[in-house]
This record gives sequence, structure tokens and C-alpha cells, in this order.
Amino acid sequence: MAKNKDYYEILGVDKNASQDEIKSAFRKLAKKYHPDINKEPGAEEKFKEIGEAYSILGDPEKRKTYDQFGSAAFDGTGNAAGGGFGGFGGFGNFADFDTDDLFRDLFGGAFGFGGFGGGRNKNRATKGEDSLVRISLTFEEAVFGCTKEINLDLNDKCDECGGAGGFDATTCSTCKGRGRVVQVQRTMFGTFQSETTCPDCNGAGKSFKRTCSKCRGKGVCVKNKTIEVSVPAGVSNGTQLRISGKGSSGTNGGANGDIYIEFKVKEHPLFKREEDDININLPITITEAIFGCKKEVPTIYGNVVLAIDAGTQSGTKLRIKGKGVENPNTHRKGDMYITIKVMTPTKLDRKQKELFKELDETNLEVNPEFKEINKYLD
Repeated sequence: MAKNKDYYEILGVDKNASQDEIKSAFRKLAKKYHPDINKEPGAEEKFKEIGEAYSILGDPEKRKTYDQFGSAAFDGTGNAAGGGFGGFGGFGNFADFDTDDLFRDLFGGAFGFGGFGGGRNKNRATKGEDSLVRISLTFEEAVFGCTKEINLDLNDKCDECGGAGGFDATTCSTCKGRGRVVQVQRTMFGTFQSETTCPDCNGAGKSFKRTCSKCRGKGVCVKNKTIEVSVPAGVSNGTQLRISGKGSSGTNGGANGDIYIEFKVKEHPLFKREEDDININLPITITEAIFGCKKEVPTIYGNVVLAIDAGTQSGTKLRIKGKGVENPNTHRKGDMYITIKVMTPTKLDRKQKELFKELDETNLEVNPEFKEINKYLD
């Protein structure tokens, strides 16, 4: 009688393990012991043992039979022994298991089934690389827009060979111009067809009698270019602008890459920007706060006269509509907010001190805030 095998132990899982846990354990072990990856003695036998264990435990019906009768119920290939438990199928029938996932994990997508294909065909049209450039702007340049020039190195089509990479091209005899060669590999899962990059033309599908000396066969050369950038009004710190098709040249007819511009805006000594709004602090004297006044206030569009009511408190915020930054998307202007800062004098002559003492003797406690706090002082 054949020795009873502990398939749970082989996969390193508990008897109460879920199907997902069994699947995960098998995937890890199969990848570790596959003969194409693991060349140690005994790896192939271990791999077969792991496959046998999963062919049983990976199928809920077979697992149920195994839990009741043990491995003696099977013939060592995942089939029912003696036909008594027929209908389970062979070792290759992995129930509820994504074989595409398995082979992607084990072989990096090299097998040519399930829509995969390893490597990269150099004949394929490929978009050029994108570039990121950071531009510093003054506060005014960001608010009103401007024109800037950027200087950068980009891959451009070689003007010597026209981007071909060489002269007198001939089709590769090994891959017949495909850039890829087909190989057949036999594994315990069956026979699989795989595609790899052609070793003779390195995936290009062709070769040249004479390689271009200027680009060294790459088809592109690094060129220094100066590009004019139109900065729209209203950009802010960190805003990115995409210049489509002005990046490095593509290959095999692929589109050019893009240039991404990121703006870094310098702070202004007076104006503080908050999205599309502008904030400033406006200092006024105590007497201006008491009696009210008119003050000339700077804005990003020029000076305006602002009326300040009598009795204005420090911290009062006034709004001037439409004096903020124009939004580059909606073209609507934000507002300007002026925060009043009543300045307390630090140096007084004798006469000024006497005036403030007289002011102090007036009944300021009529103010509701004084009344409220005095309730808790009594």
C-alpha cells in the first residue's frame, strides 16, 4: 500500500486553510522550486510533489475526498485511484486557479499565451520621453502672465540618418523582421510557446550594413533647444503647465514627448495671496480708528481710496471686490481683503499723555464687551 501523503504539510498550510491561502502557498512554492529557476538537486521532484498536492487541495471536491480517504484515494497524478472517484480530471486541471497569474509570477510573462508577451519589440512606435522644467516667477509675473524662455537638452531625430540609426537596412534573417523569435518549452504543466527578443537584431527586426556614426545606431541625438513658454495670468506656486509634443522625439514613428512646466512663485513683501484673493494689513492710528478716515490703499491694479468708519476696531477685515487675481481657468477675479491694524503709540510727550488720561476718564464701559467681562469680575 502506498504511503499516505500529507498534502497540507507539503504546501505548508493548516488543514483549515482557505482556498485562497492554499493557492497563495502553492504559487510561492512553485516559483521557488521550478526547475527553470531552481537548479539545486531535488528541486524538480519537489516541484512535482507541490504540483500533486495542489492538484488535490486546489479543487474543493478533491480536497473533500482527500480529507475523508487520504492520498490513497488518488493515483499520484491527481486522478482518482482505480476509477472509484472518477470525474476529477488530470494534474493539469487546476480548479478555481488563474493559470495566467501563476505563469506571470513564475516566468515574468514570458509564455506566449493568455495575451502576454515578454520583452519589448524595438519595431513598435514609442512615444518620446517627457521632461519637467521648473521656472521661477516674480509675484507680478504670476499674476499678470508673461513670456519666458527655457533652455534644455532633448533627444531629437538624428539629421544624419533621418532617425533610422544606420544605412542600407536589411531584414533580419533570424526573426524575418518580427524582432522576436518563438521558442517551445515543455514543462510538467504541458507544452508552452514563448516569445523572446531576437538575439541577432536585438528586437529591431533589421540590421544595417553601416551604423550611423553620429547617433551610434540610436536614431536620436541630444540637442540643446530654446523653447518659448507663454505663462498664463493667474498661475500660482506649484501650478503645472503641459506643452504637448515639444519633448524628446519618439522612435519608429512614435509621437514626441511632452514638456511639463512647474512654476515656483516668489513671495511679495506686501501682498499675500490665498488662491485668487489678495490680503494686506493696513496700519492706522488710534485717532483714525476713533474718528474714521479715508486711506489710500495699494492694490495689484493700482491705488484706491478706502473709507474707514469711525470706531473701527483692530482686526476688522474690509473687502474690495474684484481686486484679486484673475483665475486662469474661469477668468474671474478674486477679491482683496484689508485687515485693519490699530497702532498703539509707544512714545508720547507730556501733552499727549494728558490727553490720553482725559480719554481714559471717559465712560468706555458702555461698550457691551466691557459690560460682559465685568459681570465675572464683580
